[in-house]
Amino acid sequence: MQNNFFSKSIIIDVLEKPNKKSNISSQIIYGEKFKIISKNKNYFKIKNLYDNYTGFINKKIKVSTTFKPTHKIKTLKSKVYFGLDKKRKRPSNKWLPFGSELKIIKKDKNFIMFEKNQWTKLNNICLNSKIERNFLKILKLFLNCPYKWGGKTFKGIDCSALIQNYYKYNKKFFPRDTVDQIRQKKSLKIKKKFKKGDIIFWKGHVALCINSKNLIHAYGPKKKVLIMPIQNTIKRIEKTAQLKVKKVFKI
Repeated sequence: MQNNFFSKSIIIDVLEKPNKKSNISSQIIYGEKFKIISKNKNYFKIKNLYDNYTGFINKKIKVSTTFKPTHKIKTLKSKVYFGLDKKRKRPSNKWLPFGSELKIIKKDKNFIMFEKNQWTKLNNICLNSKIERNFLKILKLFLNCPYKWGGKTFKGIDCSALIQNYYKYNKKFFPRDTVDQIRQKKSLKIKKKFKKGDIIFWKGHVALCINSKNLIHAYGPKKKVLIMPIQNTIKRIEKTAQLKVKKVFKI
């Protein structure tokens, strides 16, 4: 029996428990591949096949078993338009988030069709195989996006997803949660001087240095993704959360 599926829903919340009151632990976006582990009346228990993250999703989702993505969204979000081939495209209230993987069915001037009568703009996509080594180009897309525990899109994102999005976009494995991310690489010696590309970990939090003075992170107390001074942030987290830096390694 086929058990590997691709999401055809734009954003699916992955829940900690199989009920609507459960906390969100992660999300699955359009084109992501997952496996169904078990079923109950209203929910599937699933495993994300990129990072092996497990959780529960509502059964009312759109999926495909034969999907073969060729392109991906390279912008923070890309508006979905409705319309027939030769007629005017009508903008919807839907947006494909960064990193969504899709297949071009046909092209019409500045638009591509990715589902029947659903279009998005050609200049918002690139080949699925494209590598973006400029990590700041990706992370800065999310500046001022709201903080959301378990989120990983423009609608809301948490600290670990912000870092994971860079690796996933470039087809490299990186875990979903900071507790697992921190184990991925050998630690650098923790110093007072940091460099561009240093990833700083605290217990339950992560940030990335954009240069020797500033970092970027999805910061819960400020409720958004923002750039802050490195040393001030370290002192602030130590004062407010009683947490010290646990590990530093290069992105």
